[in-house]
Amino acid sequence: MGQTPRPTPRPPSESDTERRRRRAQFLRELNEAKELRARVHPRRARAARMRQQMRMRTFRW
Repeated sequence: MGQTPRPTPRPPSESDTERRRRRAQFLRELNEAKELRARVHPRRARAARMRQQMRMRTFRW
């Protein structure tokens, strides 16, 4: 019922550099998707930026 998903263990053949390369690729694609979304919905993107700025202003370090 409330079982938490466990991270899948990495196959032993996968090297650290391969994992980093895949992660970098994923982050690039994520950034690209965010930029595309911002171009398609500028008002929504602006509102999201404002909300993020507000969160950062009220966040206590």
